Amino acid sequence: MKKIILISLILLTGCSETELPIPEEKPITNTNIFSVTESSVTNGQSIYFNLSNSGIYTLTLIDKQSNQVISKERFIGQSGENIKNIYTKTLPKSKYELTLHSEDKKEVYKTDVNVN
Repeated sequence: MKKIILISLILLTGCSETELPIPEEKPITNTNIFSVTESSVTNGQSIYFNLSNSGIYTLTLIDKQSNQVISKERFIGQSGENIKNIYTKTLPKSKYELTLHSEDKKEVYKTDVNVN
């Protein structure tokens, strides 16, 4: 009798529904990142910005404390809304400066970014 109760108890606990962790959702913002003076970003977040002309642009991330360039990305921008993903997994939590330059090295936009 004890064996039957023990087996039943094991089956009941083994067949119970387990709770799966709910993945944390990244904030979905469709705001122009350069329209504010400072913003926070998370790894893999999409950033949005508008360009008045199509052409080749450079997006640069600079460490504000050391003034060192952390990353540079050259891309072909389209007139209107552009979307890029920002990857910050390997960066320490700190303040950075995000700048956008046109092909002729003129600064188009600049903003401060906090990496979370």
